Amino acid sequence: MKKYIQSFGYIGFVVITFIGLTKAFTTYEDPFDIYENPLVWLALIGFVLVVVMKEMVNLIAQKKADELQREKDGIEPEPSNAWWKKLMEKWTKSKAIEEEDEIVLDHNYDGIRELDNTLPPWWVYMFYATILFAAIYLVKYEIMGGDDQETEYRKEVAAAELELKKYKETTPDAFDITKIEARTDQGSLKRGNAVFRLNCASCHAADGGGGIGPNLTDKNWILGGGIQNVFKTISDGGRPGKGMIAWKKTLKPQDIEKVASYILSLQGTSPAKPKKAEGDIWEEN
Repeated sequence: MKKYIQSFGYIGFVVITFIGLTKAFTTYEDPFDIYENPLVWLALIGFVLVVVMKEMVNLIAQKKADELQREKDGIEPEPSNAWWKKLMEKWTKSKAIEEEDEIVLDHNYDGIRELDNTLPPWWVYMFYATILFAAIYLVKYEIMGGDDQETEYRKEVAAAELELKKYKETTPDAFDITKIEARTDQGSLKRGNAVFRLNCASCHAADGGGGIGPNLTDKNWILGGGIQNVFKTISDGGRPGKGMIAWKKTLKPQDIEKVASYILSLQGTSPAKPKKAEGDIWEEN
């Protein structure tokens, strides 16, 4: 009775799990997305494990029954590694030492004689596989004009650039430094002023005249002027070892763009205590 209960339980589990997986595959748009549908993966793994374990139990039981039957018939059981020996004999076709006299060649050199062994099947099959691969390769790339590595690389780069373009079009936080322009509207400059006073004034003075940091009101720039250079300097930081920190980990790209625009609006103003000019004069092209 216990055996029948286990069989019915196994069949019921397999049927119910199979129906559930079928329903999930036909309902979900992407049933194999482990983040959105983890239960599908759990059910699938459980289904496979139960089926495999059931088959393993059957094999073990059958093997045990065969051993008992051989013991009952008085047949000596094979050693546990007999299957390995049979496999090696089949795949190498090697002769036992006692049988090597059958394949010894007639000629010898200084007492050294040679065995006339056949090629191992595994080596022969690998050789046939290389011939098959060469034929497929020839047809695909030389006859049908398949893409070579350079063409595949170019296609992948083009696809990546297209994906990047779509990402930038749909992501407001994605900034292309080559396309940003200095903002002049009052809202942006007001926001830039607030960010400047909170984060930059301690080193550059509230009016941009400079302190620990350089004067931001003259035409001299250490790392280049213009909106792109100022944006990059704020984002990536100043000169290694003695420049300011990189603010990209603290400020959003939008705020960096606005504070850079505000800094450029300070050009030509008259700070209370202007610091001596540093760097080279920058002329906007």
